Amino acid sequence: MKKINLFIVIYSIIIILSVMYATQPLQPLLAEKFNISIIKASQFTAIIMLFLAISPIIYGYILEKVCAKKMLLLATFTLLITNIFLGFSTTYESFLFFRVCEAIVTPAILTALMSILANIDKENIKFNMSIYVASTVFGGLLGRLFSGFIATNFSYEYVFYSLSFALFISLFLIQKLSYEGEANIVKPKLKDISNILKDKRFALVYFLMFCMFYVFAGVLNVLPFRVKDISLDVTEFQISLLYLGYGMGILVSLSSKRIINFFKSEHNTIVYALLLFTFVSFFLLTTNLIFLFIMLFLFCIGMFTIHTVSTGLANSMKASQKALTSGMYLSFYYFGGATGSFIPSIIYEKYGWDVMIYSFIFVLTLMVFVVFKSKSLFLKEV
Repeated sequence: MKKINLFIVIYSIIIILSVMYATQPLQPLLAEKFNISIIKASQFTAIIMLFLAISPIIYGYILEKVCAKKMLLLATFTLLITNIFLGFSTTYESFLFFRVCEAIVTPAILTALMSILANIDKENIKFNMSIYVASTVFGGLLGRLFSGFIATNFSYEYVFYSLSFALFISLFLIQKLSYEGEANIVKPKLKDISNILKDKRFALVYFLMFCMFYVFAGVLNVLPFRVKDISLDVTEFQISLLYLGYGMGILVSLSSKRIINFFKSEHNTIVYALLLFTFVSFFLLTTNLIFLFIMLFLFCIGMFTIHTVSTGLANSMKASQKALTSGMYLSFYYFGGATGSFIPSIIYEKYGWDVMIYSFIFVLTLMVFVVFKSKSLFLKEV
């Protein structure tokens, strides 16, 4: 029964993340379809990131006690309906409205799935959490590849109809879940948040992940427009193939212990990953699509190494209030993603790709300096 529950949860995570990122390779196509700017098209991804950032705060106050399975069924059904309407949408306003509806329910689904995953097999909770991370990465990759393939070979509307069908299967499977517990939703207190941020270790890790995901989301969100600028002949499926490097997140998340052991400590691992992330950013200035494809693999390795190690640190630096420290980590992470999915598109539209990349390199260089100088914080007793 545990294996069946685990399969259902993993399948649902993969589909939800596919829904989240399906619009990304389609953004130039949607911008042309709705006759909108790059900035407006970027909102289709940014809006979900924003709701994922604020959900740990808002959901804690709205949902005191709620059955995880019931919340999962209702939210997944809502997502199914909104995806059908996305396919029918003929204006920017209607498309954005249904995307906002998806943004509201997505955090509820992920919260419920994480709660179920953490409780269906408490003896293997660490392994299950690594499965969760790997599933989210795979879902993000699959969603991008799938949408690019369907849009190129059929029509972009079929991307959303197909995802609705996948969500229908998810609904059917969720009903088979043998879990009746409550979702693990924390009601944060301002005093507790303040106390955690006063700890310089947490402040550094949260700020680090905000900046990292700002840069990462910025590159991946503007990437389809950059590719179209280099060559108008590039199809949506070819654009989606550039995201294959995203799959390195699975490899990195499942090999995190070996990576840390190789570099001798978490601090060293983060510093070297940051240096790789910064160094590779210079090569993103290329106009050679094959070379860009290769560099994105290294770019993703740098990002996911920092993310995986930082996640471990955020969950281990404080014995109590783990749910709150973890929730705050995700808030800063997705705030970075939401900002990175929006502000860089403004820089790109006004000043171009090169200026945008140089602005990212400035942020990354600053973070290398800050993290390198903060080694003593990582040596503190937990």
